[in-house]
Amino acid sequence: MSQVEDEHLPGRDIRPEALPDPTINNLSSLRPEASQPDLQARQVKRADRRQSRPTGPTWHVFTTVISAAFIIATLFSVWSPGSLVVKSLPEQMVDALSVEPLTANQSTSAMSMPMDFPLDRIGIVVGHRGNEGDKGAVCSDGLTELEVNTNVATYVQQKLIKAGWTVDLLDEFDPRLNNYQAGLLLSIHTDSCDYINESASGFKVASALATQQSDNSSRLVECIADRYAKKTGLKYHYQSITQDMTHYHAYSEINPFTMAGIIEVGFLNLDKEILTTKPELLADGIVSGINCYMKNETVETKPAN
Repeated sequence: MSQVEDEHLPGRDIRPEALPDPTINNLSSLRPEASQPDLQARQVKRADRRQSRPTGPTWHVFTTVISAAFIIATLFSVWSPGSLVVKSLPEQMVDALSVEPLTANQSTSAMSMPMDFPLDRIGIVVGHRGNEGDKGAVCSDGLTELEVNTNVATYVQQKLIKAGWTVDLLDEFDPRLNNYQAGLLLSIHTDSCDYINESASGFKVASALATQQSDNSSRLVECIADRYAKKTGLKYHYQSITQDMTHYHAYSEINPFTMAGIIEVGFLNLDKEILTTKPELLADGIVSGINCYMKNETVETKPAN
């Protein structure tokens, strides 16, 4: 340890001459007197420092801009690319905080489906029923399309209710079709009484060409075509799907989230026997197809289309 360090150890005597003069009450007087040029130089430096420091309105504007930029960057992190022209900022913020996961059976187009949407409800339309004077196709022996449609649809309703579904039996232009909400709507019809050729035999199934749920639409057709063919032995007559089937009026009347289709259960000419003597068998085929769709069953062999 050096001599200098020893002199500052605690408890050592400090020489009296090292103490400051008690009469000195101004520390500035201990500093050597500055010359006039030095004082001027120091004043210039202080002024420069004051001028270089951001103060007043300029500093306030700077901090405001930085804060605004941070807020905007945060908000953009919750905006989706296409939402700027569709929804307001508060709506976007609410959406960002309340997005719910899709269920297994929902497509991306069904993201806004109400939580209480009655997916366990099924609507069965009796083709041509309730429209005064309209019996559909009328055969030369007096057999009408309406008669066949009613028999088959009634069996379908009974069997679906027995299976645990909630079922509505609807007329062709039923007022309830307006914004009708259900997991499925199926309209039952029968094809022409006229003899066309030997190929005019079998059934047809179609759904809307344009639908919010195109994947489910295809699966509905596949399920009904597969199960109905297996139950009835009738051929899937897919070559002659008509515009009346793909643009069926109910498609534009029901709720957009209600899946819908139409089936022509057979031709009143060449398929007359099975249509009139085995309506319950036809109903079994339809119910099996509906269950396939509603329960998301697999279709081993997709029907040709």
